[in-house]
Amino acid sequence: MSMMDIEAFFSHIKDAENGGRELMSILVKDYGVTKDGEQVKQYILENANGVKAVLLNYGAVVSELHVPDKEGKLRDVVWGYEKLEGYEVNAPNLGAVIGRNANRTGGAQVTIAGKTYELQKNEGNNNLHGGEPAYGRRVWKAVIVNDNQVEFSLFSPDGDQGFPGNAEIKVSYTLSDDNELLLTYTGKADQDTVFNLTNHSYFNLDGEESDSVLDQIVWIDADAYTPADSGLIPTGEIRSVEGTPLDFRTPTAIGARINEAHESLQAGKGYDLNYVLKDEGAYTLCASMYSKESGIRMEVRTDAPGMQFYTSNFLEEKGGKNGREYGVRSAACFEAHYFPDATHHENFKSTIVKAGDTYHLKAGYKFSVEK
Repeated sequence: MSMMDIEAFFSHIKDAENGGRELMSILVKDYGVTKDGEQVKQYILENANGVKAVLLNYGAVVSELHVPDKEGKLRDVVWGYEKLEGYEVNAPNLGAVIGRNANRTGGAQVTIAGKTYELQKNEGNNNLHGGEPAYGRRVWKAVIVNDNQVEFSLFSPDGDQGFPGNAEIKVSYTLSDDNELLLTYTGKADQDTVFNLTNHSYFNLDGEESDSVLDQIVWIDADAYTPADSGLIPTGEIRSVEGTPLDFRTPTAIGARINEAHESLQAGKGYDLNYVLKDEGAYTLCASMYSKESGIRMEVRTDAPGMQFYTSNFLEEKGGKNGREYGVRSAACFEAHYFPDATHHENFKSTIVKAGDTYHLKAGYKFSVEK
């Protein structure tokens, strides 16, 4: 039996000790070859309810996420590319893991133990999402942990993107029978360094038939946010959402207040800000999104201190799945992570991890239907 036959056989595993019940399965398929000649594979996880997550060992990307709607029809609720060539560019980071530091760093500098490290200035004078080569545009090693879990790992050498320390980074994806896709991140380095990882999936719960996310309803369990300057770098203040169009403590359609004259909405041309979550350190529900049209509800859980809510305000991307073009405000991101620019604000939880210590973070997306 060839290696591909063995890998495909995972799709037919049965558990004899559980009365022959078919287990969740992982099917591995060739996806393409990068311009550098590296083989990229798909890892297809499917649970007992028909929920299917398609992952790539390129960028540890979530390329497809099929969930049933109120009629039982499967909808792919994440944006992605038709071909590998799209992921090799992927300027908006569709579905990708972001690191070594997610979000923005003011002045593209970090100071660790008294030493300043220069990062890439890839968004004006600032650094966004770590820089190049982006984690989302690298081939990761992949290991099938069990019949519903895949772990991707990446070695990030000392000086990579400007950050100190040889780092080992891992992210595992677990698809449960209660329809949650759980992401677990770890990182360890041989020098003090920054770790702040996230996933940059773009969600639209109406699926690939939709061009707008504005009617979908969002709830965010946050009393405060971190205001930012015109470059979207936090000022260090933590400010209440009370009385602002940023308040999603009552479920509200994304488009209901997105065009209001508020400085944060004007700076980001829509929602692009970090919310201060209430239950930092506890893996708990922090946000949700719901579509009346499809009946699909997504719940977001994390143990992170913050979450960037972004409504794809700058997205203009061709080459999408099924020939799609993804436009402005066509999807929403829920990026669980530490606060942006945390190394420059003592009142923000530090993203600096000591040499030999292990960074941990969890985030999950759970799906259900309301008819």
